[in-house]
Amino acid sequence: MPATPSTGFDADEIDWSAPSAPRPPARKPERRIGSLEVLAALLVLLVIFRGPLSDLVSGPALQTWTTVFVSVMVQAAPFLAFGVALSAVIAVYVPRSFWARALPSHPALAVPTASLAGVVLPGCECGSVPIAGSLIRRGVTPAAALAFLLAAPAINPIVLTATVIAFPGRPEMAVARGIASLAVAVLIGWLWLRLGKTEWIRLPHRPELDDMSKGRAFWAACRHDVLHAGGFLVVGAAAAATINVVVPEAWLTTLASNEVLSILALAALAVLLSICSEADAFVAASLSQFSLTSRLVFLVVGPMVDLKLISMQTGVFGRRFASRFAPATFVVAVLVATLVGVVLL
Repeated sequence: MPATPSTGFDADEIDWSAPSAPRPPARKPERRIGSLEVLAALLVLLVIFRGPLSDLVSGPALQTWTTVFVSVMVQAAPFLAFGVALSAVIAVYVPRSFWARALPSHPALAVPTASLAGVVLPGCECGSVPIAGSLIRRGVTPAAALAFLLAAPAINPIVLTATVIAFPGRPEMAVARGIASLAVAVLIGWLWLRLGKTEWIRLPHRPELDDMSKGRAFWAACRHDVLHAGGFLVVGAAAAATINVVVPEAWLTTLASNEVLSILALAALAVLLSICSEADAFVAASLSQFSLTSRLVFLVVGPMVDLKLISMQTGVFGRRFASRFAPATFVVAVLVATLVGVVLL
């Protein structure tokens, strides 16, 4: 037989373990100033130089706008930070099995249980939005998480105590606020169970929560939520400040003479002003020309539906969710608060 032609190399002589090419050394990532640092620095400068900035503007309307914007941000920022930190703890350190044990397995029973859990959270509506997002990520049924989102800002001890102080001699205002807010949260949770669709909620993809160590994942979650929710908080605060300047105060006095119009007016005012739930009782108490029932509507609607909340919910849950959730909550809150006010006040 003819000899097989040689190919010029012997496979047995090749060292297959040798690297094909040396790899360049890994470069350490450069530390860059991100939008979080810029936002934080801007807020600090606004607070520090609030006086000089007010002197620079020529008209009283611009001074009022600056005052309202900074006030909303200063009120909301600490509670947003608290909510973001608690949200990160839930997302990283609390196992999914905990929620299976803590909440009833039946969704209809989980809704009132989650609503009552808001009693122990000393925060405002800004912090409840990222917390609700983390609860849904950890396997809590959306109806229960949304009920918690609505109840926590209005029935926690700080808010109810502030309501008692703002209305001296009228403790029934705090009782009515707690009952009405809890009822709205439970009803909206049950309404979501009945009519809500999973595709309406679009939570941002968060692979860093599973791909990092718990410590790094915690800080990554905090950074993400501050950037995501904080940016929308700025937008909502700017919108609230603009509305505060545009709406004439004389309109409110005219509307107060009609009970139905006064209820609708204060409900709309609560949405537009976007006042933190820890401070809104003092604003409601100052609106002495309005009835107690209309002011109760103001206190119930505000922590559940306002411009900054709608903006933050759009950022955390998606536009399709906010466009349905906010109107439904507004209608139920007005109806329930009016009914409770007629009965108790």
